[in-house]
Amino acid sequence: MKPFLILCWMLLSAVNVQAQDINFSQFYEMPMLRNPSLTGFFKGDFRITGAYRSQWGSVSGVPFKTQALGTEFKFPLSSYSNDYLSVGLQLTNDMAGDSKLGRTQLLPAVAFHKSLDEDTDTYLSIGFMGGAVQQRFDPTKLRFDDQFVNGSYSETNPTSQVFDNTNVTYWDASVGMLYSSEAGNVKYYLGAAYFHLSNPKVAFSIDKDVRLNRKLMLNGGITAPISAYDRLILYADAFMQGGNRQTQGGVIIKHDLIQFDDDETTSFSAGCFLRWNDAIVPLIKLDLYKFALGLTYDINISKLKAASEMRGGFEVTMSYRNFLNIRNSSGDRVRCPVTF
Repeated sequence: MKPFLILCWMLLSAVNVQAQDINFSQFYEMPMLRNPSLTGFFKGDFRITGAYRSQWGSVSGVPFKTQALGTEFKFPLSSYSNDYLSVGLQLTNDMAGDSKLGRTQLLPAVAFHKSLDEDTDTYLSIGFMGGAVQQRFDPTKLRFDDQFVNGSYSETNPTSQVFDNTNVTYWDASVGMLYSSEAGNVKYYLGAAYFHLSNPKVAFSIDKDVRLNRKLMLNGGITAPISAYDRLILYADAFMQGGNRQTQGGVIIKHDLIQFDDDETTSFSAGCFLRWNDAIVPLIKLDLYKFALGLTYDINISKLKAASEMRGGFEVTMSYRNFLNIRNSSGDRVRCPVTF
């Protein structure tokens, strides 16, 4: 039983760095983490989106916390075509457990949106994202078997465990493709992305060959008006990574409270999402002019539902988008990649 704590730490480390990436319940608000080709997939010249997530506090006592900040800029390439170029920067920070096992990503992204039809918003988009990732843990927050004396633990008791490296940095890269179009008033997109192209080495010990598994991800979305003031929105993702598979998706009903034009609409949205065999996620969202605020809470339906009393975690997102007062603004264009 004495090596149990060390074994738990090793298993938790493997789960976090080798099995699956971080995932948000409001995954549709973090487009670059879904597919690099979704960079710039919005109405406006720029968008800033922030997210905060806290989960598993009811199980571990120490919540797992994740933050993200994404910035995107979109601009037409010329006055003679409907093509666009988008650039973005995705920053994420994740911290889990007593050891404060954390990972910080700084990932620039670029996407090219090629118009396929002069009369409809039909585009083929290709995106690339890559940058630096740093992960670390704090061994002083761990308990080891030789710190228990006569069955009693004290953090002042010395330990023979030595960690030569508690911090590692590696490079990561991803690529994606997306097809988007419209049929009447119905807009939709389908895409695929491949993450961790180089299968980077993420072990804290240089003599261990632990790799970050590559991930294949499929994306879809559709939106359609159901009345003069209401819109139905569907999102779905499916991904595979290191033998793990996950499907998530759901429906949102968006109701316009005030309508002036596309850029000055106040609306309220409500809906529900499902992560298969993991969580049911009700959500609400308020769009106020160019600002948006979204809230979700995970109802745990996984094998941990008894221990967690079905409490997963909450998540909040905030975003702001607008046009720039420049000559080459996308607001002056007729055609643009479809947005929800």
